[in-house]
Amino acid sequence: MKDNEQTNFGYSKVSASEKTERVREVFESVAGKYDVMNDLMSFGLHRLWKKFTLQIAGIRPGQTILDLAGGTGDLAYAIRNKMGAEGRVICSDINAEMLAEGRAKIINKGSVGEIEYVLADAEALPFPDNSFELITMAFGLRNVTFKERCLASAYAKLKPGGKFIVLEFSKPNTFLKPAYDLYSFSILPRMGQLVANDADSYRYLAESIRMHPDQESLQTMFYDAGFDRCKFINMTSGIVAAHIGYKY
Repeated sequence: MKDNEQTNFGYSKVSASEKTERVREVFESVAGKYDVMNDLMSFGLHRLWKKFTLQIAGIRPGQTILDLAGGTGDLAYAIRNKMGAEGRVICSDINAEMLAEGRAKIINKGSVGEIEYVLADAEALPFPDNSFELITMAFGLRNVTFKERCLASAYAKLKPGGKFIVLEFSKPNTFLKPAYDLYSFSILPRMGQLVANDADSYRYLAESIRMHPDQESLQTMFYDAGFDRCKFINMTSGIVAAHIGYKY
């Protein structure tokens, strides 16, 4: 795909360059209320999903770990706490406002200096190849314009034997789908309007989930990017899935 070709921004068709700009605007708009809205719109379940991600990550002291599209840094903070004082944790995001919110939050927790913050495009990561034992990415891949570039960049930056874990909204089972759609398109935008004064951004987020590849399709994209031993683990009846791939 070239930058002037059409791609999806939610249910709309836009150029690739326009999608990148509009996604940036969405997260600039919601940055200040992002953590509050995460708790509200997931009923706190995002904390359990991220806790499970930590459990399968195999984090060890002394590792170098990247939290990609880390936003306000809650997963990076949890990784830092689990790993202890040794090693290196980097939180990267393409949106400066999200990183600023995360850094302020960590300062308030008394952890300034323990996490590095890097403004970076997930499609072209500014790190040497073979840098990380682990890369995580929670709820960011569906917002990336060129997902295949993101997967390829993550693969290049992992050390041999390294692991990439993508936690992302996915396709729920058919029994749950009607209630899930009702919540996503009727309740979630209203909640966004009330709490963040921004219904459109949360309508986009609901649409972006529907346009994201399903579990099997994303697993195929992992293999196409070079990853091995790929698998996914469904959570909450498939509303969220953790995708895992290794570099060998």
